Amino acid sequence: MGQLAETLPPRALPELRFLSAQGVETQITAFRGQGLLVNLWATWCGPCVAEMPALNRAQAALTAEGVKVLALSSDRGGRDVVERFYGERGVTHLGVWLDPRGAASRALGVRGLPTTVVVDRNGLEVARLEGAAEWDMPEMLARVRRLVGPPVAGTQAT
Repeated sequence: MGQLAETLPPRALPELRFLSAQGVETQITAFRGQGLLVNLWATWCGPCVAEMPALNRAQAALTAEGVKVLALSSDRGGRDVVERFYGERGVTHLGVWLDPRGAASRALGVRGLPTTVVVDRNGLEVARLEGAAEWDMPEMLARVRRLVGPPVAGTQAT
């Protein structure tokens, strides 16, 4: 399991673009005001597959607080591959987000999969973890909550 390393000082994210399940280009700025776990993964990556149930449970635990897990799949098969994977493994709380050409991974300087970047509600990278993690463990959830900061009044979880 990887170690969640805080980014000191927090740094602005590069421009990140990825696709929704419907193939619509989306920018990271669309999630402004929310805490984010941006997880770069693929269905063919063993450690990614191993951590996906924990990310699914973490999303369920954090949704009401305006924290979103953006699991950006680098699978070239796109939506169908990810939806089939989610269905086979009972992943019900994560949306389908696609990075088939690896643009988001490159922009973030990702060295391997899985990598998760923790983004606070101001859009700053505050921590990064290379490798799989048990995201749904109480101590990890508490750390994520601390890192992203308290919900902003009027911010809705999407």
